[in-house]
Amino acid sequence: MQNAYACAILAFTLNTAAYTTEIIAGQIRNTHWGEIEAARSVGMGQWLMLRRIVLPSALRRALPAYSNEVIMMLQSTAIAGLVTLADLTGVARRIYSESYMPFEPFLTAAAIYLALTFALVWLMKRAERRYLAFLGPRKQ
Repeated sequence: MQNAYACAILAFTLNTAAYTTEIIAGQIRNTHWGEIEAARSVGMGQWLMLRRIVLPSALRRALPAYSNEVIMMLQSTAIAGLVTLADLTGVARRIYSESYMPFEPFLTAAAIYLALTFALVWLMKRAERRYLAFLGPRKQ
């Protein structure tokens, strides 16, 4: 059990780290040249420009893609049952094998996944509204 837990954590960590790294690296590469030129024109060094201009801007722009990654990570935890971990789908499968009720356990697991997904979507939308407010139309 402990070995299966470590394998699942390692697999999910490596998968999420790779996607998150590529999301952030893509947004850093996508930084508008005008922002970099403006930072250099006021005499900022490479690390100061990265810390104050490039990274905050890239992290704000990466938020929608990262929210998709977080939701995909939540939904991919159902795969953890393949390495004998008790996840929601595994528990539903066990209840089904003990009680022979085919719909109730899986519908309950689906409802829990749906509730968790909507909660994450709501939190990410709030974060996007807060950190990407400057991209919206101006209020008159």
